[in-house]
Amino acid sequence: MSATRPLQGIRDALNAALLGKESVVEHVLTCLLARGHLLLEDLPGLGKTTLAKALAQAIGGTFARVQCTPDLLPGDITGFRMYDQHKREFEFLPGPVFADVLLADEINRTTPRTQSALLEAMAERQVTVDNIRHILSDGFFVIATQNPVEQYGTYPLPEAQLDRFAMKLRVGYPSRDHELAMLESAVGSGVDRDRASPPAVEPGLLRKLQSATAEVAVGAPVREYLVGLAHRTRSHPRVALGLSPRGLLIWQRLAQARAFLHGRSFVTPDDIQDVARPVLEVRLGIESEATERVLAEIIESTPVPSYSTTSAASA
Repeated sequence: MSATRPLQGIRDALNAALLGKESVVEHVLTCLLARGHLLLEDLPGLGKTTLAKALAQAIGGTFARVQCTPDLLPGDITGFRMYDQHKREFEFLPGPVFADVLLADEINRTTPRTQSALLEAMAERQVTVDNIRHILSDGFFVIATQNPVEQYGTYPLPEAQLDRFAMKLRVGYPSRDHELAMLESAVGSGVDRDRASPPAVEPGLLRKLQSATAEVAVGAPVREYLVGLAHRTRSHPRVALGLSPRGLLIWQRLAQARAFLHGRSFVTPDDIQDVARPVLEVRLGIESEATERVLAEIIESTPVPSYSTTSAASA
């Protein structure tokens, strides 16, 4: 399947919404193709909401936003059953989780009980309300945000919740030139600024691309390399919690997605290493100031299979 044109359309839409952040956009695309979920940890006003809206628009999906607060209830996310006086029966009122792209803004400001309402949705793409199962969109994609600075009144995400995210990314400030371009484009935009543009992919095509991503070959040497990296995380003295088997599966899917984005039918060690930081940082409990050093030690201490061995084993 030729994926160049539709993926380039999504890429262009995200790059237009988030100027100068090509590497972030590539990781978002990787996460989308791998059918993962994304945690954005950064300061307010850097374009996290803009990115989520642009993604939903580019894939032709519905968008919903939940502003997480301490008084938010699980039913405010999943939906709830209400008695209809006219019909004399209970009717289910779906919550914002029944969207294609859900933005959970400042997720660490809501209680653990409400945070856990997303666990089933993220892992199984379904919610259970009053013992009745409700299926979510097949392309259900969560983008959650949290502010790394303001910690007063927050509830840190538990390990079980963090392990549901495929990646943790930081957007960061744009460059001076991109900020100037942003200011220039905002002049005179007025009411047309949020005008919808046509989706970059046809209905159903994204799911086909995700299925094709899952078919990307992962040779035995690469699988052994992945397992070796996972074991290194479990024995490193600075790592609070080693990589789980679920995290290992997510890492492999993301590497497949990265290979697919680069037009290859097999995964290489470069694909593994490219997504290593966003995969490991979200789930290993490494202190932020030691992240670079710890990840470098894990990767450098694990033997890397040769490219020729990798490609031959995947053929």
